[in-house]
Amino acid sequence: MTGQIPALEIENILAATRDLWEQMRGGRIFISGGTGFFGCWLLESFTSINRRLDLNATAVVLTRNPAAFHRKAPHLATQSSVELIAGDIRSFEFPAGDFPFLIHAATDADALAAIKAPLQTLDTIVEGTRRVLEFASRCGAKKLLFTSSGAVYGKQPSDLTHIPETYSGAPDPVVTGSAYGEGKRIAEMLCCHYGEKYRFESKIARCFAFAGPRLPLDGHFAIGNFVRDAMAGGPVRIEGDGTPYRSYLYAGDLAIWLWTILFRGKARQPYNVGSESEVTIAELAAAVVEVIDPRVRIEMAGVAVPGKPPLRYVPSTKLARTELGLKENIDLKEAILRMARWRRNEKGRE
Repeated sequence: MTGQIPALEIENILAATRDLWEQMRGGRIFISGGTGFFGCWLLESFTSINRRLDLNATAVVLTRNPAAFHRKAPHLATQSSVELIAGDIRSFEFPAGDFPFLIHAATDADALAAIKAPLQTLDTIVEGTRRVLEFASRCGAKKLLFTSSGAVYGKQPSDLTHIPETYSGAPDPVVTGSAYGEGKRIAEMLCCHYGEKYRFESKIARCFAFAGPRLPLDGHFAIGNFVRDAMAGGPVRIEGDGTPYRSYLYAGDLAIWLWTILFRGKARQPYNVGSESEVTIAELAAAVVEVIDPRVRIEMAGVAVPGKPPLRYVPSTKLARTELGLKENIDLKEAILRMARWRRNEKGRE
């Protein structure tokens, strides 16, 4: 994927965050995970806003493979305000100089990887976070944003439609697939400990599910797979019974929320990041088909069991809305449309 995010997207991000950027003038930010879905949106908005506001700021981005990122997003990799450094999140060499701002977004959100290699998943999250925090303790950090996950809550009760930050549930430690959520819980604790000890502000964003350009269409994300299948003429296949509830925040809104939490969020106060507009997986598939091609057939692998409580993964974002004034600007169908448009444009460049 080599195309730039449309200029209108950047304008919307800038309009929502303009008054926040002055504190970064002339400064440097360190970003781990800067070449993934989250990272590309953050870098895209950073580089554009940096130019627009003449901030003279620099982003140093940790990546395992700089050459691959050059191929994926050359317009970002070659920016004069972006420096790529190669390294493993668990052992990277600390770049020299002061970094008042850090974003730790390096993680593998692959649920299958967490099941197949739980110890590796746990180690990467925990030791990677510790390494970033050790760097933060030595580089003059003022504010650090950690992208955590709604997985820290464990299984959402079926009668709790929107899960708040105050919910005290947790992943089941005897379930192998809990490694991802458990790792994020430990990482949050480490962030708070290091921030308090070394006197920098640790910000925590508990991220749920998202949609938009650059979301992989060949991974484990249901919405990405549905868009891929619909654009290929179908069928759109639902692997389960279609009853679980999910919600999807648009990627442009995600960037606004993450920048706002970094700059204005309270230290050691987790904020849920996601949409409150819940849909079942079956309703999601129907929305994708309606937007992309109503002729496409939907296949359901499972059969719903009458009376069975539905699974949920939907946040309450009241805290982000009331404390930080954040909101959802793009609805689900528009997000699907923009995903499809992006993919068509990318295929046109191939």
